[in-house]
Amino acid sequence: MLNKPFIFRAALCLLRASIILTVLIFFQQTAYSQQVTSTSRNAIRAYNAGLDKYERGQYNEAINDFNTAIRRDPNFLEALLLMAESWLELKNPQQAKIAFMRSLDINPDFFPPVYFSLAEIFFNEQQYETTIVHLEKFLSYNRLPPLLVERSEKLLRNSRFAINAMRNPVPFHPENIGFELEYDQYWPSLTVDEQTLIFTALIPKNPDKPYDRQNYALYMQEDFYVSHFRDGQWTKPENLGPPLNTPNNEAAQSITADGSQMYFTVCNRSDGLGSCDIYFSERVNGLWTRPRNLGPPVNTAAWESQPSISADGKTLYFVSNRNGGKGGMDIWMSKRNDTGNWSRPINLEDINTSGNESSPFIHFDNRTLYFASDGWTGMGGFDLFVTRKDSADRWLMPQNLGYPINTGYNEEGMIVNARGNIAYYSSTRDEDIRNLFSFELYPEARPMAASYMKGKIYDSRFYRPLRAHFELIDLATAETVIESFSDSISGEFLVTIPSGRDYAMNIKRAGYLFYSENFTMPEGTFREPLLKDIPLKRIRPGEKVILRNIFFEFASASLLDESKVELELLLLFLRSNPDVNIVITGHTDNIGTEEYNLALSQNRARAVVDYLLKDGIAGERLSYRGLGASEPIADNDTEEGRAQNRRTEMLIAEPQ
Repeated sequence: MLNKPFIFRAALCLLRASIILTVLIFFQQTAYSQQVTSTSRNAIRAYNAGLDKYERGQYNEAINDFNTAIRRDPNFLEALLLMAESWLELKNPQQAKIAFMRSLDINPDFFPPVYFSLAEIFFNEQQYETTIVHLEKFLSYNRLPPLLVERSEKLLRNSRFAINAMRNPVPFHPENIGFELEYDQYWPSLTVDEQTLIFTALIPKNPDKPYDRQNYALYMQEDFYVSHFRDGQWTKPENLGPPLNTPNNEAAQSITADGSQMYFTVCNRSDGLGSCDIYFSERVNGLWTRPRNLGPPVNTAAWESQPSISADGKTLYFVSNRNGGKGGMDIWMSKRNDTGNWSRPINLEDINTSGNESSPFIHFDNRTLYFASDGWTGMGGFDLFVTRKDSADRWLMPQNLGYPINTGYNEEGMIVNARGNIAYYSSTRDEDIRNLFSFELYPEARPMAASYMKGKIYDSRFYRPLRAHFELIDLATAETVIESFSDSISGEFLVTIPSGRDYAMNIKRAGYLFYSENFTMPEGTFREPLLKDIPLKRIRPGEKVILRNIFFEFASASLLDESKVELELLLLFLRSNPDVNIVITGHTDNIGTEEYNLALSQNRARAVVDYLLKDGIAGERLSYRGLGASEPIADNDTEEGRAQNRRTEMLIAEPQ
């Protein structure tokens, strides 16, 4: 199954193989030397028959022979221990525990790895105090197998962590989302406006056949389903259908903040490079395009899966067991350049361990990463962790999300909404099948909040929807944070706004005046989403736009550095439209005398024109004037209104 970490199972198999090898070497030596603990020939004969079957993997038959040996000699230690190991191979730890404990009653020092095996059983039963007792006893012996020592020390750390975590639980009250599906549902992904939820479901290949997740390869397949949040609740999920879904498995998807692009995992497809690859599809005019393999360097002959795309669509996090990693499964990162190509992935060395990491989720703030790991100290199996970038873009030490979010079972695939207060994940806590749950994330585990602007772009005269380019720019660094296009049919757009910065949003289309907006989101605050339809005006004399990202020093005509983004946009507009002449007008609020305001607005308008002249715009194309407080667009009785009135505008002049 795509969502299950098969390498985790492989790692456990490797550990079991090491234990089995230790057991076989020990007991084969005793068998060949005839130095077993029993003197009964009949018991030894049955034991040797069982040992032969155990070596061939015939565990049920081996248990029968070991039972015979034990009936003939109740103190036959080798038979008891190999019977316990056989029960473990048959995934029956309770019977194994009974046999192991009987062996300790007979001789507690006969075979020290018994304490390790019992510790694992008790750990899986969440009996952590008892686990510690057995591990400390095991580690007190000399000449122990190194792999078992390493595993024992890790179990000790996990057990002590689990005891402390259970004594100090974090707030956690999961609620079933309420999808009335009879199928397993997992791996949620959410748009920034929390209106669209896509998840993976395990469904029967043939509806007339019984639901059989244990034999999913034969009877089940994974498909994508979608639900929309309407009237305060989620709609009934619908199968996304072709071309995304096929008769084979598609799973572990990640969607961009606006829901227009999807990255997901496909295994064993004819155009694949490895066992599992990452694919991409885009929603164009309301329809998903045919998925395409991302190809190298993201995909290789190894295993690539579980993608998470950043809100700006420029950074892809994913899981792979490719060469160059630190463990079985590692988290890798690739960046998309301006030509649309992906960079060679780099290993997130500060996050990855010698164990396995999985299910990365990069939050909309683009600085907080949630993931699962069995390598970092935790409750056992896969635990959920959070890490954040520091000011130098280095990942900080991952923090375990705590109990009872994490348990002794595998927790994976958690995502967090844009506001940062609600998390989503899947669990079997209420039913036999996995369902989707949401819960309020406690404050210490939250990311920086992110908001969004959402609306439609249309022609101001004919109200026709427009496909226009929009971009969100960090005013302090002039870095483009997000850029995309509105839908060509509906004109709809959605842009994510991470907190902690001041932003300029620019919307432009050839033949139209550009539109600018300003967003201020101090770190640790949340700005309510801005729902706004944007009318774009055709370029013709008399039309004007407000330059919302032109800033001056207080009571001065000196341009602030943050104005450069808007000034460069203005330069681009003039260079792209060489026949257009403009008038820059300055406006103030009504604080101060009329003469003062006229002079200030005049000087500020001239400062903008001077900037344009300095960058090569012909003087005959430019003029300016100050209007003081004579043309307010808001009430001067409030600070908010006065702030709107303090503005700079661009007016299209009559041709000369």
